[in-house]
Amino acid sequence: MLRVELPDPGEVGRLYDRFTDLGDAALGDNLHFGYWEDPDVVDPDDTLQAATHRFTDRMADRLRVTSGHRVLDVGCGVGAPAVRLAAATGAEVVGITVSSEQVDRATGLARAQGMAERVAFRLADVLDLPFGDASFDAVWALESLCHVPDRGAALENMARVLRPGGRLVLTDFYQRAPIPAEKRPVVEEYFRDFMMSPMVGPDGYPRLFEEAGLLFHEQLDISRETMPRTFALMSQGIRQRKGDLDERFGAEMVDQFDPGDLIGIPEFGYLVAVAERAS
Repeated sequence: MLRVELPDPGEVGRLYDRFTDLGDAALGDNLHFGYWEDPDVVDPDDTLQAATHRFTDRMADRLRVTSGHRVLDVGCGVGAPAVRLAAATGAEVVGITVSSEQVDRATGLARAQGMAERVAFRLADVLDLPFGDASFDAVWALESLCHVPDRGAALENMARVLRPGGRLVLTDFYQRAPIPAEKRPVVEEYFRDFMMSPMVGPDGYPRLFEEAGLLFHEQLDISRETMPRTFALMSQGIRQRKGDLDERFGAEMVDQFDPGDLIGIPEFGYLVAVAERAS
């Protein structure tokens, strides 16, 4: 069993305050995972940024929102998915994060792309959402609930702000199978460095959705389509720029950001789950 401590939201915010500049310098303005329909087909022109945008589009399709809808983005990062979602669908998007640096970056991105009227960002914690009941048509959370100490409470809060019939789409890490003892130290170090909660198991989200009063729609294992190539390309991008990054941010911080050691741990999985608030 993995030895993982529960994260503190304030500490998570300070973590991302520190890592935002490094992430932008090493990987670009979208730090989410990429998606490849067939990860065995290697196209040298298919960049990690293209794959992250492709993944954003896949998740946007599951939200089923259009112009006039209002979407909450929980854990918005530096804003690229929210801006892309609003541009593609015409929806209004409100992004929240516990990192003040990310709020500033995301707000600047929305302004630069002419989307400030439809996309806004604010400092807020999913465990204490500053929004009224039934105030959003949809909610998504891309790789953010892994930083929350209580997923159940987070889902209850997201369900509260959803309008009846509104959809919730999330992605998260999960434990596909027991992680072998020799691989645990690497995974535990990653979870410790990035202040992540213990993973859910294969049946975790159907139960969590039910307990939060949500109707379960689907859960898909997309580990193969996301994790190996994302980790490989992230590590490659960091190592290609390592000298410059070490000089700017320090070797210890850069090495901590490099996920190369996680390649080849199939028990460490990635899922997408979809639920709905009852009408």
